[in-house]
Amino acid sequence: MENKTVVSEFVLLGLTHFQGLQHPLFVLFLLLYMANLLGNGAIIAVVLVKSQLHTPMYFFLGNLSCLDIFYCTVTVPKMLAGFLYGHQAISFVGCLVQLHFFHFLGSSEAVLLAVMAYDRYTAICNPLHYRLVMSPRACLFLVVATWTSGFLHALMTTVMTSRLPFCGPRHVQHFCCDIKPLLRLACGSTHLNLTLLNIDAVVFGLCSFILILLSYLYIFSFLLLKIESREGRRKAFSTCASHLTVVVLLYVPVLFNYMLSSEGSSSEREMMVTLMYSVITPVLNPLIYTLRNQEVKSTLREFLTRNLVSRKE
Repeated sequence: MENKTVVSEFVLLGLTHFQGLQHPLFVLFLLLYMANLLGNGAIIAVVLVKSQLHTPMYFFLGNLSCLDIFYCTVTVPKMLAGFLYGHQAISFVGCLVQLHFFHFLGSSEAVLLAVMAYDRYTAICNPLHYRLVMSPRACLFLVVATWTSGFLHALMTTVMTSRLPFCGPRHVQHFCCDIKPLLRLACGSTHLNLTLLNIDAVVFGLCSFILILLSYLYIFSFLLLKIESREGRRKAFSTCASHLTVVVLLYVPVLFNYMLSSEGSSSEREMMVTLMYSVITPVLNPLIYTLRNQEVKSTLREFLTRNLVSRKE
């Protein structure tokens, strides 16, 4: 089949054209990126070091932190270079690679949040069989399935995009190579790609979101009908609050961005929404889990105190 791709590279236009904002934005996003690395890295370290946290919930939380670090790394370093040196050129292959990992990590995180909701449902509604249902082998299988499904989803998106002819404008109205900005630059029909994008949004986004809602519907019904102790309800609600907050921060902007897949949608709006779930949310996730989780807070405090004491000695 003849390769119709004429464009050999794209130019990422970034967040803004105003030169006066470039350096302040560089500082802001550098700080956000460092906060992401430190916050999520601290959670991974704590989960690995503290034997009391070697449980399914914290195993999944460690995977979520890994995804958040990788997810930010796909886009932020390139964005930072753009703030310093202006519009960033990216090769056609490099753009497809970024597109693949962007969707791979994002969809994996969406599925992982559904897995974490199922874990909370099992722990609260079926505690006697929790160790059997969420055995180490089952947890490993769920995590491998999560990462694999995200990889396959991204692979289909990347392959379908690579088959489009790009022969005209090469300026991407975005800070990264996401699917919708690229579809606007294609010379041929993108109807099939937009249809697949909507199907993907339903399968990986909406279906996972519905599974999470069903899990919490069962959890809340169980707590209200079966648990009479206020302290028991409070503790159960507390363990769910962090996860629910993360779900809202990720799913609301993702569904807003991809369930409204039309050729005439606003590039500026899409960039702001993408910025929310790809940069801001990964930075907030460690704060959400540490601020509302006493075990993680106490372990982090103990970990930091021990390191400070050893350095002084």
